[in-house]
Amino acid sequence: QVQLVESGGGLVQPGGSLRLSCTASVNIFSIITMGWHRQPPGKERELIAAISSVGTTTYADSAKGRFTISRDYAKNTVYLQMNSLKPEDTAVYYCKATTYSGMDYWGKGTLVTVSS
Repeated sequence: QVQLVESGGGLVQPGGSLRLSCTASVNIFSIITMGWHRQPPGKERELIAAISSVGTTTYADSAKGRFTISRDYAKNTVYLQMNSLKPEDTAVYYCKATTYSGMDYWGKGTLVTVSS
């Protein structure tokens, strides 16, 4: 069982930055992929960024050039640095972990609101 706790969401003005954190209850060496997904109001959840155990990263087109995903093994934490935020980035952001056994685990989400 893997528990994920997200933090770092909040209200930010357009053009601003936020850093989301996702801390796992287990050593993230046991997790093959960690990712950030988001669900805007009234829309489906979508993958924004993911990072593999060897550091390979994947980004949605909407995140490329603005968002950066990274992982800190010492802290069992994955980060999502979000810059140049836009109103359309408003969503609940969820952390997801996939273990080597193929199990998926989700955090409860953190709300990001981009508004002036």
